Amino acid sequence: MDEPTLAQTSPTSGVPDFFVVMGIAGTGKTEIAQRLAQALGASFVEADTFHNASNVERMRNGIGLTDEDRWPWLNAVCDAALAERRPVVIACSVLKRRYRDLFRQRLGFLRILFLHGSIELIAERLQARKNHFASASLLESQVQTLEAPATDENPIIIDIAGTPEAIVARVRTELGV
Repeated sequence: MDEPTLAQTSPTSGVPDFFVVMGIAGTGKTEIAQRLAQALGASFVEADTFHNASNVERMRNGIGLTDEDRWPWLNAVCDAALAERRPVVIACSVLKRRYRDLFRQRLGFLRILFLHGSIELIAERLQARKNHFASASLLESQVQTLEAPATDENPIIIDIAGTPEAIVARVRTELGV
């Protein structure tokens, strides 16, 4: 397989080859990433589908993942993104800077949308979830693990209190598309 070409878009505008919608469980990564991919005519990768059975079982039992648990999963997500038609929108927590650094190493230029919100709203969303392995019991672990993107990562930072439509519209404005 040929080596992927790195994104040619500006770090401040345009649609990059790889766009990651990140945040802790319950922030709406999947819904926003799907809507954003549709709005941008991009491919969509859902990182949760690449967790191995052991990781899923741990999370079902309210046990947060370790770095060792996450590395194979994050590499699988990168492999999937590289196999897609560009641009690609990825829904993935990438809670730590070093996880995002792995994505940048593997994918090249990466634009990040960081979804955040009040703990109360996130807990409410997690409690309302049906048939998802990441439940409210993981909230504390997720919050403790989160390293919000730094300004040098050039993130788009949006509070989840808005509607999905408003969030996607704001991202499109930020991207200039």
